[in-house]
Order: sequence, then structure tokens, then C-alpha cells
Amino acid sequence: MTEQLPVSEIPVVLLAGGMGTRLREASGDKLPKPMVDIGGRPVLWHVMKMYQAHGFRKFVICLGYKSDVIKRYFLDYRQAAGDFTLTHDGADPVFHSAGAVEDWEITFVETGLQTGTVGRVKKVAQHLKADQFMLTYGDGVGDVDISKVVETHRAGGRIGTVTAVHPTSRYGEMHVENGQVVEFNEKPTLATGWVNGGFFMFERSFIDTYLDPIEDDSMMLEQQPLQQLARDGQLSLNGHEGFWLGMDTYRDWTELNKMWDRGEAVWKFWKD
Repeated sequence: MTEQLPVSEIPVVLLAGGMGTRLREASGDKLPKPMVDIGGRPVLWHVMKMYQAHGFRKFVICLGYKSDVIKRYFLDYRQAAGDFTLTHDGADPVFHSAGAVEDWEITFVETGLQTGTVGRVKKVAQHLKADQFMLTYGDGVGDVDISKVVETHRAGGRIGTVTAVHPTSRYGEMHVENGQVVEFNEKPTLATGWVNGGFFMFERSFIDTYLDPIEDDSMMLEQQPLQQLARDGQLSLNGHEGFWLGMDTYRDWTELNKMWDRGEAVWKFWKD
């Protein structure tokens, strides 16, 4: 049985190399997808705050498209939020307030522009020192109980655990009776079926056994690795019945920002 490390020591791998071509109305072609904002903060920041609320503090970010934008955001994080004084002698700023200093340890890794998610995880493997690691996409949020992901994984005793969510329709759903519409829902969550919502937990052996033998670094995790893991009976299910949305389109971005502005951001577990 793998020793159960505190979650503060378990690294969280964030896939943040995407271009976000379907989000150009929101990004203006200047931002990588994970940096498109919700309420003035990048969606990547929201994902990290979700994990932090459950005790995680170590992050490994797989960088790709416009990686400099992501690096600069975090390098400037404290200065952007704090009060400080600059003097003419070129000394370091004197901070008068703590600013937004998060208890985060973040490793930034250049994993390539066209690399698939298999290649990205392989390229950060050297930074995953623990026997287990978390992994998720840098653009999906929801009221996911990440502590439950850990519990489910450890109880299942398998190599991997995936959080499954119900797909969301992109079209209005109508309930019809006797030739008339009796109920109209703008964008309902469908009650049947599951899709991959990210928020994975893996044993470190997943990389050695399922990823390292793959020579094609353009492959996606959802292809051979996870398919083989499932066939081997080594993939546990963490079913999530609540809200989840991957920010793939301008409509998704608009919906998430409306939820934030209305104070209905159910993924906000943290206090300001």
C-alpha cells in the first residue's frame, strides 16, 4: 500500500499549453487559453485556488503556447496586488502590505507548442517526486470535491482515478407534451452518461508503465494510456453529480463570468 502523504506534498500537474482557438473573442489572440479570465483572474488561477482550498500547494504547470504570459503573471503576482515604495537608488521595492502571497510552490516547465498531453506529462515527470500526483486541465472548473477524489483513489487501490461528469447540452432542451412545450431549459445538464471531467489522481507508476513506453509525444492521454488503463481494470471512477464546465468557447466564458458576477460561482471554495 502506498504511503499516504499529506495532500500538501502531492504535486498537481496542470495542463496549460493550449491555444484556445475557439476563445479568440475573449482572448483577443493575445492570451493562452488558461489565461482567459473569469472575474478578472485567469481560469488557471481559479483551478489552482480550488486545489488550494483542499490543502494542495505544489503545482507543476505544463507550458506551451505563449508560456511567457503565464510565467509573467505569476512572477508579477505580488507586485500587482500589493502596496510598495520604489526609491531612486534601484533597491528592491519596499512592500507595505502582504499583497497576494499564496502558499504555493509552482514549477513551470516548457513542454512544447504542439506536444500532446502524453508528451507534456512525460516532460514534467522529473519534477514529480511523490508516489502519487494529481492532474487536471487548466480550463475546467466546478464544485468538484477534490478531497473526495483522493479518498476514492486511495479506497479503490488502482493506478488511476478519473472524475466523471455529466455532459452539458449546448442547445436549449424542450419537454413536449400533446403538441406543446411544457418546459424549456436554456442549457441543461443531461442526466445520462458520463464524460471525462479531469481532476485525476494517479500513482507515479502510471508514467513508468503507461506513458514512458509511448514514443509518440503528440498522443493524447485519452487515447492509448487511459484506454489501456481502463482495460487493465486500473481506472477508478469518481462520479461528480454537480456543476462542471470546461471553458472551451466564448459562450462558456460568458456563462462562467455571469456566474461569478452574480455570486453564483459554485467552484469558489476559498475566502477572499
